[in-house]
Amino acid sequence: MSTRKSLLTAATLVSMSSLALIGCSGSTDSEKSTDASKASSSSDVVYKIGVIAKSNSNPVFLAAKNGAIAAGQRLSEEHDGVSIEILWQTPAMEDAQVQAQYVEQLVASGADGIAISCTDANLLTGALKAAVESGVVVVTFDSDAPESGRMAYYGVDDFQAGKEVMRQLAGVMNNEGKVAVLTGNPAATNLQARVNGVVEQAAEYEGIPTPIVYSFMPETATEAAAKMQQVQTANPDITGWALVGGWPLYTDNALDGIYESAKIVSMDPLPLPLVYAQKGQVQVLVGQPYFGWGEKSVEMIVDKLHFDRSPSSEMVYAEFDIVTTDNAEEFAENWKLWLGED
Repeated sequence: MSTRKSLLTAATLVSMSSLALIGCSGSTDSEKSTDASKASSSSDVVYKIGVIAKSNSNPVFLAAKNGAIAAGQRLSEEHDGVSIEILWQTPAMEDAQVQAQYVEQLVASGADGIAISCTDANLLTGALKAAVESGVVVVTFDSDAPESGRMAYYGVDDFQAGKEVMRQLAGVMNNEGKVAVLTGNPAATNLQARVNGVVEQAAEYEGIPTPIVYSFMPETATEAAAKMQQVQTANPDITGWALVGGWPLYTDNALDGIYESAKIVSMDPLPLPLVYAQKGQVQVLVGQPYFGWGEKSVEMIVDKLHFDRSPSSEMVYAEFDIVTTDNAEEFAENWKLWLGED
């Protein structure tokens, strides 16, 4: 049983009030997996788990939120005498400093576990180390902070994700042509690893010279689409794009003037990117476990808190989903569940 909490106390019931003091730069709502009154009468222990994603504006993290809530509800039902509260604390837009503040405030309010996707590992490592030292179980998802002392990371192997993007792109390019790589925040460890994977995989094809990497900030659809248009216009000989994130595909008509002359493979088969795949403007989308980011992270934290069980490896990798024009419509059905529409 968690050393931070055994029996439900009055302090547990009022601890949520401290979360209301968190700054207004992002979402500070508390998503409870069971009703508080029910917990007070039927639960011997309440585990509070904070979930901190990168931004509330990205649907992949809303899927992670719903995955965490679903896991909290299911595990509360499966484990007698246990109630799990999911505390969603995520900035409106990416901001590592705000994430660090949320970590500190969750620790101060008595959170037992924290699952976090790190916008900038360098800025978050100190706050996460302090959380671990105070007894909080920390799991990272999507983007890691490997020096933070966190128990585990869950997500795809980002280096292998980059290699898969390039492997799929080379296939639709018949292993020849000029490739551009689009990436976002250069401080994000997951994006760095994906770019490295793309570049290493590209070296395996004699007909593909070393890709040129283009980054942009802030990570918005508008900025990403503008960057692609600018680069393609200046370099009309580009015949392939490797997108290590799907940013430009989150808006309409982003690829006009590009898809006609270049093949495109991207991470992230989200609802709007799937439309591009259905129209044949994007050849392949490489997917991650968006719902699972929240679901699996909460499962691992509860496993540690309640049974003192750690994963067999600190790097817990998920498999990729490969989405093409042929299966894009079928894959789109997943988002109805992940975004709570079904």
